[in-house]
Amino acid sequence: MNGIVTTLAASGPLASGWAVHGMVLRRRLTDARRDPLSGLPTRAAFERQATRVLSRGPHAVLVLDLDGFKALNDTFGHAAGDEAIRSTAASLNDALSERRGSVAARLGGDEFAALVPMPDPVALPWLLRGLHDEVTAPFPYRGQSLAVGASVGACLTAELPSPSLSLALRRADEAMYAAKRGGGGWRVADGPALTHTTTADRRTGRRGTAGKEAA
Repeated sequence: MNGIVTTLAASGPLASGWAVHGMVLRRRLTDARRDPLSGLPTRAAFERQATRVLSRGPHAVLVLDLDGFKALNDTFGHAAGDEAIRSTAASLNDALSERRGSVAARLGGDEFAALVPMPDPVALPWLLRGLHDEVTAPFPYRGQSLAVGASVGACLTAELPSPSLSLALRRADEAMYAAKRGGGGWRVADGPALTHTTTADRRTGRRGTAGKEAA
């Protein structure tokens, strides 16, 4: 009996150590799935989660790109740009807070995405208008009031041949660029047809792709 007690007492610190080790590993995995600046999921985490839930019903896939972000960095410094990224993430979270099941992410740089349950497509323009207003609202920075513009594109998965995240992101990306060419704002993709060529699931001619936009 004494031997059993001794063994259990000796194994206690070891078990405790493994528990702490497990907690640290889980925390690191969670951190790896989050963008450290915005606190939003990374692109990879977003794609995994969005792919899992996309078939559960109609959704809207959004792509958002900031306008004037480089000018903000050049004028006020990269710390101001970082604050703009954090402010945009907070605006995304706030705009989607009442949309249960929504997922927002930072894709990289000044580009963001979101997946939003959208059983009633009539509600989409209201969502996009509110989101754009929140993102472009001034934010405080070192005693100043700064702001950036935004272009938002959206695709309704119900209008696609199948619930494909890749296709929905491409269509939303095209709609976003159409909004950007028009000076910013928001735009909803029309139907499943692709109006531009794509490279690696991105519109050809975008940052990170080679080639030119199709005529």
